[in-house]
Amino acid sequence: MFNGFFALLCVAAFAIVVVPLADILWMTLVKGGAAVTPTLFTQVTNGISGGLLNAIEGTLVLSGGALLFAAPIGVLSGVYLSEYGHGRWGGVVRFLADVLTGVPSIVLGYFAYVTLVVGLGWQFSALAGAITLAIMVMPYIARFTELAMRQNPSSLREAAYALGCKEHQVVLRVLLPAARSGVITGVLFALAISVGETAPLIYTAGWSNYLWNGRLTQEPIGYLTYVIWSFINQPFASAHALAYAAAFLVVAMVLAINLVARAFLTSRRAF
Repeated sequence: MFNGFFALLCVAAFAIVVVPLADILWMTLVKGGAAVTPTLFTQVTNGISGGLLNAIEGTLVLSGGALLFAAPIGVLSGVYLSEYGHGRWGGVVRFLADVLTGVPSIVLGYFAYVTLVVGLGWQFSALAGAITLAIMVMPYIARFTELAMRQNPSSLREAAYALGCKEHQVVLRVLLPAARSGVITGVLFALAISVGETAPLIYTAGWSNYLWNGRLTQEPIGYLTYVIWSFINQPFASAHALAYAAAFLVVAMVLAINLVARAFLTSRRAF
């Protein structure tokens, strides 16, 4: 009897998690898919109508810029934690990384607003938004890299030393390439997070109806999640259509990134 009750409890908990998610995905696919037209990819936003070309471009610029900052620092941090982070300092870095992943993104956005937008005078800009996203996703890349490096068999390291490799050669030419699938998975996971963020960008990137002109500072930039957050509250059908279309595009991007990440993870397990 207890086993049956426990199984029923597990099924109920599973339904609580899956049913709302399935409902959100279904609504996004149905309403968002119906709102997707070729105009979205060829025109910029004009008030509460037009297309989403500026928002799509801005999302790619902000997420790509965030990875330019976060990927090198995150990977090197993960290598440090894996190879040299066994002492107290490594524990402190690991603890701070875990704490940073738990900080609400809107708090990071407000911090960036005070320091970058106002303090440095960058105003709403692509650089302020990209750096804020980079700070947010960097701990994920570091921990994914650390875990991937630790999964390398010790025989691989011993073989490299036996062949006369120096320590940096063992790390950079043997261990890190062997862990590349896990590292790439972490980078793609961070990319998926950055694509779906809104709160920190409201404080740092602002919004623009125009295409990005290449300026890194003192020029706001559009992004898809702003359209979802802002346009859905407007009392116009055209605004709702753009919001659902933007939600559809964000979900499609995140789903595609996660599928690629799982493919890399599966290839590592097969290896």
